[in-house]
Amino acid sequence: MALALSPEQREIANGARGEGAAMAMRIVAATARLMGAPSLIPIASAHIDGALYHGDSGTLFAEKLVAGGGKVAVRATLNVGALDLTGCSKNRLPAHERAMARRMMEAYRALGCEPSWTCAPYQAGHRPAPGTDVAWGESNAVVFCNSVLGARTNRYGDFLDIACAISGFAPYYGLHRPENRRATLVFDVSGLRPAFLSSEVAWPILGSLYGREIGDAVGVVTGIARHPGEDALKAFGAASASAGAVGLFHVAGVTPEAPDLATALHNQSPQAVIKVTAEMIADSRRRLSTAPDMERIDAVAIGSPHLSVAEFDRLESLIGKRKLKVALYACTGRHALVALEADGRRAALEAAGVVIVADTCVVVTPILPDIEGAVLMTNSGKFAHYAPGNTGYGVIYGSMSECVESAVLGRPVFEVAA
Repeated sequence: MALALSPEQREIANGARGEGAAMAMRIVAATARLMGAPSLIPIASAHIDGALYHGDSGTLFAEKLVAGGGKVAVRATLNVGALDLTGCSKNRLPAHERAMARRMMEAYRALGCEPSWTCAPYQAGHRPAPGTDVAWGESNAVVFCNSVLGARTNRYGDFLDIACAISGFAPYYGLHRPENRRATLVFDVSGLRPAFLSSEVAWPILGSLYGREIGDAVGVVTGIARHPGEDALKAFGAASASAGAVGLFHVAGVTPEAPDLATALHNQSPQAVIKVTAEMIADSRRRLSTAPDMERIDAVAIGSPHLSVAEFDRLESLIGKRKLKVALYACTGRHALVALEADGRRAALEAAGVVIVADTCVVVTPILPDIEGAVLMTNSGKFAHYAPGNTGYGVIYGSMSECVESAVLGRPVFEVAA
């Protein structure tokens, strides 16, 4: 089916709103044709992942949109950049890369994007209503938006995200279509111990396993007795989108499109049922640790996705009045940083040895020390997946409490399994 553009869309493509908007609309239309979309749909908002510096071409692309008078037509928040503009942390980017990264961040602000600089915009006030069509980038933000908020977006890649935001439209395909949001696979965790499912390590481990098993399909998790909380679902989605290509998951009785199993399946039979066993969980947890030396840590990092205020509360409680022997990097957004600074908690955490990283994170820009054979401990399934390739650090996975105890003692510490 050929793509049909409305008169308004054709006018934008022909320059009615300036060359920046015309270029954006042409990119969106070309993508729609490639994906076989019959039309474009209006969007309510966007979350932009393309503002992270990966090379000069990205900066020049953004600046060309600015030069063409481009402005976002909808609300558009920004994902992490390559620089911590708050000054909380420092990175080791060379001078040229640093300058181009800053130009890139400035260009996206000039396009009218909100300088949120977080991979968790949904915890910073950007929460589209259920059923709303949006164009979000960044894998964890996409999966949370679809799954937990019930809004509708595909995994929009760099530069397509800002093109959608400027044009105000997105291709009508994939997860925008109701029929493609049906769960086709069941991920049954009813055989796992309740003590594990209620533990803080469970959801990144489950998410990593889910992503490897499900791939890019839509599945539904069953066997959850109660709502695990937003931070747990955040961790599950981030790990599943990193280990697989998950854009939407359902949790029966928890997420908005799955009040029960039958509704998530659209009253059809599943193609397969994956019964999760303790052995599968043990294997998934082992896979998250890639360090050859499990007796050493050189850094601890948490906050991928960015830490919420509630997670900072937990971190502060775990540290107490103690000092850390190993630096703990806590990555977060400005929304959480404001809360920490309001009552002096930032200063107390930093005095204990916490390095707060805002606007960015340690796996997308060189913040961690450059150490041969270094080992990073983390409670994040997403960090565990990306850190070896992006930072050169081997990874040890543990709970937040294990991460804190390890940072205090300067060596890996593990609790007895519940």
